[in-house]
Amino acid sequence: MSRVPGALWKNLIALQIYGANTGVGKTVFSTLLAAHFTRREGKQRWNLNYIKPVSTGPSSEADDRYVRKYTGKSAYTIFQFDDPVSPHIAARGSQQDPSNEQLLRRLGARLEKAACDSNLVRGSMGIAIVETAGAVLSPGPSGTPQADLFRPLRLPAVLIGDHRLGGIGSTISAAESLIVRGYDIDAVICFDDKSKFENAAYLTDHFGKMNIPTFTLPWIPDLQGSGEEEEAQRMTAYYQTNSRAAHMYQVGGRLIDMHIKRLSSLGSMSARTKETIWHPFTQHKHIEKAADVLVFDSAYGDYFQVKHTDTSLHDVERKEDTTLLYPAFDGSASWWTQGLGHGNPKLALQAAYAAGRYGHVMFAGATHEPAITLAERMIKGLANPRLRKIFYSDNGSTATEVGIKMSLRASCKRYEWTGARHEVGVLGLRGSYHGDTIGAMDASEPCVFNEKVDWYRGRGFWFDYPTFKLRKGRWVVEPPKDMDEEFGPTQYFETMESIFDFDFRGQSPRYEAYIEKTLDKLVKEQHRKFGALIIEPCILGAGGMVFVDPLFQQSIVRVVRRYNFSTTGAAVAPAHELDWAGLPVMFDEVFTGLYRLGRFTAASFLKVHPDISVHAKLLTGGLLPLSITATSQSLFDAFWGNEKSDALLHGHSYTAHPIGCHIANVSLESMSDLNTVDSSWRKYKGDWILNTPADERAWSMWSQRFVHHISKHDRVDYVNALGSVLAVSLVDKSGSSGYSSSAAVGLRDRLLNEISRTQVRIHSRVLGNIIYLMASMTSKPKHLAAVEAAFTEKLNALSD
Repeated sequence: MSRVPGALWKNLIALQIYGANTGVGKTVFSTLLAAHFTRREGKQRWNLNYIKPVSTGPSSEADDRYVRKYTGKSAYTIFQFDDPVSPHIAARGSQQDPSNEQLLRRLGARLEKAACDSNLVRGSMGIAIVETAGAVLSPGPSGTPQADLFRPLRLPAVLIGDHRLGGIGSTISAAESLIVRGYDIDAVICFDDKSKFENAAYLTDHFGKMNIPTFTLPWIPDLQGSGEEEEAQRMTAYYQTNSRAAHMYQVGGRLIDMHIKRLSSLGSMSARTKETIWHPFTQHKHIEKAADVLVFDSAYGDYFQVKHTDTSLHDVERKEDTTLLYPAFDGSASWWTQGLGHGNPKLALQAAYAAGRYGHVMFAGATHEPAITLAERMIKGLANPRLRKIFYSDNGSTATEVGIKMSLRASCKRYEWTGARHEVGVLGLRGSYHGDTIGAMDASEPCVFNEKVDWYRGRGFWFDYPTFKLRKGRWVVEPPKDMDEEFGPTQYFETMESIFDFDFRGQSPRYEAYIEKTLDKLVKEQHRKFGALIIEPCILGAGGMVFVDPLFQQSIVRVVRRYNFSTTGAAVAPAHELDWAGLPVMFDEVFTGLYRLGRFTAASFLKVHPDISVHAKLLTGGLLPLSITATSQSLFDAFWGNEKSDALLHGHSYTAHPIGCHIANVSLESMSDLNTVDSSWRKYKGDWILNTPADERAWSMWSQRFVHHISKHDRVDYVNALGSVLAVSLVDKSGSSGYSSSAAVGLRDRLLNEISRTQVRIHSRVLGNIIYLMASMTSKPKHLAAVEAAFTEKLNALSD
C-alpha cells in the first residue's frame, strides 16, 4: 500500500541483492560489486552507497562494517537488531519494531539522498546496493516476505545462486518467486566452487533461455581456521584481484546497460504510444504532444508509479522531483476493476498455478473445476432464489448483451412476438449506460457515447427518476427539474442510511402512479413492445455517477412485474412463483456489485431479486477480464428446444477461461474475508453506522467528516459516498452540466500534477462536472485520510 516513489533515477543505479538461500555469498558479492565500481576504469566517476535495510546479530559483525572495511566507502544499516535470529523474531518487543511502510520510507529516503549526492558532483554517477537478509521469501521485521515487503520500490534484482547440493532448485524457485511478483532480474550470480554439482553450468543454460544472463565468479577463499589478520589479507587480495577482472566488467556492464535501457524505454513510451496507440474514450486531437500521455512504470497496492514529465527533474533543491517516478493514488480503481490492490502476490501466484494447470481449455460441452466452483459461489453469494444458472463471457458489456438476448427471447416467446417483424425494446433509466457492444449500447438512450455510432438505434424507453445526494451537509432526495408533480417535492433525511430504510419510508404511491401512467401511454396508447427492464442498482456509473433514489428503483421493479405487457389483452401468468413476471428484470451490477458498495450484491439495497444479474470488474480482483450473467431457470428454459437454433448461440474463444475463474474464486474469498474480519472495514462501518442490523447498513470507506465537510464547499454542488465510491459534483460557473462541462478538469489536473502537503498525488477520472474517487477493497484508513486531505487542499486551491 505504500506511496513511496519508484526507485529510478537518471544518475543513480539502484539495485537489490537477493539470495537464493542463506549462506550463498550475498555480502561477498555486494562488496565485490562495490569494489568494482570504486575502481572501475573509464571517464565515469562512481559514487558508492551500500544499504542494508535490516540486519540481525551483533553490530560488530554487521554487513555494513564488512563492506566499509574492504571498500572504504559509505555503508549503512537502517534497522539493526542485536538478536541473531530472523528479523520477524528479532523485532518482537524491540523499541524499533518498524512497519513495512516505515522501513520502505527510510530506505527510499536513503536512496533519494544517494541520488542527490550523485547530482552534486558534475559527471558522476551513483550506485546504490541494497542487500536483503536471508533468502528471497525470508520474513522482514513485520513477518512480510522480503520480496513482497520491498516490491513497491521495484528495484532491479541481482540473484545470488546457491552453489550447494539442491541449489539448482532453490535458485530457480527464488527466481520464479521474484518474477511472479513483477521484479526484473538483471543478473544471476554463481560462485564457482569447482564441485561436482555443476550448478553454475545448469543455471547458465536455464536462465539463458529466459534472457537472464548468469555470471560465474571465482570461488570465495576458504577461511576456515584463519585468524583475523590472515582473513583480512586473503579477502583483501580476493577483492583487489577480482574487482578489476573481466567477469566483473561484464557484470557491471550488464547493470549499466539495463539501467540505460530502462531509462530509454521509459523516456520513449509516450512518443511510441502517440505513434501507434488508439486510446479508448479519448479525443486524440486534444493530445497535442507526447508528454500528454501518462506513463505507468508499474503499480502496487493502491498506487501507480508514474513517469515524471517535469523539466526541472534533477534540480537537487527539489528533492521530491529527483526521482523519475512518483506514486499516484489510483483514484478510479483502474476503471472500477481494482479490488485487492495492484501487484497482489496472492493473485499473481494463483494465476500462475492455474496457467500451469490448464493454460486455456475450451468450454463448449466441457467443464473444469474453477468454473463450477465459481458458478456455485456466485449463486450462493447472490442469495437470490430466482437465479439458477451462470453464463460466462469476458467483460461487462458482453455479459449485459447476453442478458438482453435472454430477456428478449423469453419475452417474445411468452407474448408470441417475432423479433424479426416486431420492434421489441427495453425499459431503463435515463442516463444509464451498459457497455459498448452494439446490443448493450442500444439498451441506452442517445448520449455522448453513442450519438455518432452509425448502427446505434436506441431501442427502448428510459424513465426519469429522483436522485439522492448530500448537499450542504443535508441528505436529500430530489426530483428532476420541473417534475415535482410526478415525484413530489424534495425530501430531507438525517442520514444516508435512512434513505435505504424502506420500513421507515414505506412504498411510494406517487412513484408507482408515474410509472404506471407512463407504461399505459407506451403500451396501451402507442402499442410499443418491451422485452426487459434493465437497471444499474443504486448508482448509474458511466452516466455520471448518479445515485438513484432506491425507493424509485424498488417501485419500478414492483410495477413492471405486475403490469400486463401482452398485446393480446390477456395477462400471461408465470407458471411458477420464481418465474419472471411482466418483463424479465435485469440488474447490471458490473460496476456496483461484488462489494464495490460494501455488499456482495447491490440488489440487497433495494430488497429486490432480479431475474438476471450481471457481474464483471471486481470479479477477478482487478487482475483478469471475466464476466458472468446469472439467470433464472425460466429464462434458461426459453432456449430449450429440439433445434440448435433454439439454443443461446453466444460464446467466446476464452469463455470461462480457467485462469480467470480460478482467480475469481480466490478474489471473492479474499473479499469475503475483508467484509467479515478486516479491521479497516470495521473502522469504516463504525464511522457511518448507527443502530441498525448488519444487513441494513449503508456506509462508506470515505470518512463521514470529510464527506460532510466538502459538501459545504462553495465550489461543490453536492457529494455522494457509498462503499468505496466518492462522487463530487462541482459547480460550473459557466452554467454547463453533464459531459459538456469542464468544471472538474482543473481539479483533476491539480490532484495529479501538484504534490500535496500530505505528499500525495491522485490520478482521477472525471465525468463532465463530476469528479469521482474510488478506493480498492484493501485500502487502509490512513491512506484514504491522506487522500482526503490532498483532495481538500486542491479543492481549496481551486477556489483561490
